[in-house]
Amino acid sequence: MGSVQIVTTVLAAAITAVAVWLAVRAVRKMVAVIRLGQPAPERFTDKGTRAKTMLVETAGHTRMLRWGVVGAAHWFVMVGFIVLSLLVLEAYFEVVSSTGGLPLIGGLAVYGLVTEVIAVLGTVGIGVLIAIRVRNRPTRPGGRSRFTGSTMWQGYFVEAVVLAVLVMGFVIRGFKVATDHFEYPLWATPVSHAVGALLPAWPAGVSIAALVKIVISMTWLIVIALNVTMGVAWHRFLAFFNIFFKREPDRPAGSGLGPLRPMTSQGKPLDFEEADPEKDQFGVAQVEQFTWKGLLDFSTCTECGRCQSQCPAWNTGKPLSPKLLVLSLRDHAYAKAPYLLAGGGKDLTGEEKATAAQLAHLDVLTLAEADKPLIGDAEAGGVIDPDVLWSCTTCGACVEQCPVDIEHVDHIVDMRRYQVLIESSFPSEAGVMLRNLENKGNPWGAPQNTREDWTKGLSFPVPRVGEVDDFEYLFWVGCAGAFEDRAKKTTRAVATLLNEAGVSFAILGEGETCSGDPARRIGNEFVFQMLAQQNVETLNEAFEGRDKTKRKIVATCPHCFNTLGNEYGQLGGEFEVVHHTQLLAHLVSTGKLTPVQPVDGGVTYHDPCYLGRHNRVFAAPREVLGSAVNGGGSADGTLIEMPRNSERSFCCGAGGARMWMEEKIGKRINVDRVEEAMSTGARTVAVGCPFCSTMLNDGVNGKGAGEQVEVVDVASVLLRSVKPDTAPGEKETAPTAG
Repeated sequence: MGSVQIVTTVLAAAITAVAVWLAVRAVRKMVAVIRLGQPAPERFTDKGTRAKTMLVETAGHTRMLRWGVVGAAHWFVMVGFIVLSLLVLEAYFEVVSSTGGLPLIGGLAVYGLVTEVIAVLGTVGIGVLIAIRVRNRPTRPGGRSRFTGSTMWQGYFVEAVVLAVLVMGFVIRGFKVATDHFEYPLWATPVSHAVGALLPAWPAGVSIAALVKIVISMTWLIVIALNVTMGVAWHRFLAFFNIFFKREPDRPAGSGLGPLRPMTSQGKPLDFEEADPEKDQFGVAQVEQFTWKGLLDFSTCTECGRCQSQCPAWNTGKPLSPKLLVLSLRDHAYAKAPYLLAGGGKDLTGEEKATAAQLAHLDVLTLAEADKPLIGDAEAGGVIDPDVLWSCTTCGACVEQCPVDIEHVDHIVDMRRYQVLIESSFPSEAGVMLRNLENKGNPWGAPQNTREDWTKGLSFPVPRVGEVDDFEYLFWVGCAGAFEDRAKKTTRAVATLLNEAGVSFAILGEGETCSGDPARRIGNEFVFQMLAQQNVETLNEAFEGRDKTKRKIVATCPHCFNTLGNEYGQLGGEFEVVHHTQLLAHLVSTGKLTPVQPVDGGVTYHDPCYLGRHNRVFAAPREVLGSAVNGGGSADGTLIEMPRNSERSFCCGAGGARMWMEEKIGKRINVDRVEEAMSTGARTVAVGCPFCSTMLNDGVNGKGAGEQVEVVDVASVLLRSVKPDTAPGEKETAPTAG
């Protein structure tokens, strides 16, 4: 070992020792913060499925590859980071000796080839990512960027480190080539040999270049260890855990979540009959009341902004960005952590749990952070502004696109639950809807005895449960389908088509009440459970004696479809629920319904969030429309797709109980979507949801385009093609109150 190698070895050991010590301290701090969260025992179930899902999502990059070039580039960088860590390890042998290398595998040509290819592709990949970040910088001309609000220096720093480490790897190998100490042949490592041809035969160059590589790598580790909220770096380690502990590992990747988590206290579902607000947690009022998985979510955020780029609120000038919401909660959690770890915190009555002695060592900034309300406007100094909280439509676009499986919607609804149930703080206009749900069983406040009025004028009888001995499907009409004028036309169209196809069905009539979706999404879990338990009891009675495979429900509203099929199981209601477009697609494909009249003027389809993104029903409505467009000539009839479709469909603005709240900030979401639909040139905008129908019709009429564009349900489009002379409700009328 020469003098150069002695110096490089000592320096490498010193900076590595400092970096490792700081990293261990950072990890311990991060784990301590995450453990402050509430229990979530359900996250430890089915470890086999969780492990498989984690490996598929990470190794397969299933989310990132949806973004094409950026996904592929990120995959090569990820693989490079993992595999080329071996080259960082090899650098420790090279600082000791200019001819050093990894034991065992270090001299294998295949190892040289693999690391060479990965290094080349990783260099190209990081170059692409740097270019994308620069091109989409928040300060660029042309509007908002998905990086708006991200800590840009951290992104540039991480990318620069990756590029530098990759370059130094070639420099080290180049010096070995130049000094004739390189163990790999030209065919396996052509780039390294090319670099070596440009470098001088300097033996000390190997050890010095190896030291530079180690210094760069350890500087990166030191920087991230001193910045535990640096998600753009820490996600490299935390993403594996966050994906492993995702809520439903067996659901398709990017499912938008679908069902909400039930309200829990200390990890157990809340029983409202026995719950006590002074002993049980109602929603989330303090950051430590999120589950530990929530705190892991916040820590894992990469600040990539994919959620932000897809959010309908953010894209229409609302203050909500799912990314910025998560970052605010993350920064608050870590700033408040010293207070919590010292024993501080408020109990459920608002009393301080710590003694003065426990808090005596804390600085003023930490104590000020601890006093911040979780929800509050600028004057109150809240972490999350109320306008941010209430702008969410729960459309799931953020969850769909997040590459590390952050569950934004659950966290938003948990905060809403506390605001509604304990603080009674929510948009005033939504109060009318909640009172109607409690008193009338529907958000419109319509009399219960008018639930069956939609059946009037039909040429066939609509049987009620109890009036017929048997039926294949229970037709869940829903509140909109029973009371809202446009939706009633859809209800009649579906009933007519089922009757035409010979499908036996029955309705509950006055026995049906609201599914509870708007109450649950706004945060009123109490009203949801009241309605849901009543419905579960009614449905169980209607299906008494049948096994689950014969407890079939067809629903026209995706919100009812999602609630009955995904959430009633939490309350003992197990049913097989299909959306009407799924049943109609089956009836068309089996020849029980035959379209004969083509649809003129072109058709485009708007994917409802709770049908498509949340429940992955994309094909069925398109199959129905494809058949109808060609008048039965082909099941692949031409639809004119909007730019944002399928899992990237843009929300209509009605979800998350926004249907009953005024949209006062920014551009109206439904107008944005209508403009996109009109840009296709299609005269018919087909929908599969009564909320979407209302919102898009409002948007069309608001633009004065009612004579040029018609918004109509998929069922009505099919009925016009199947029975062109008898289809009820030809042209959709102007919107009613809703």
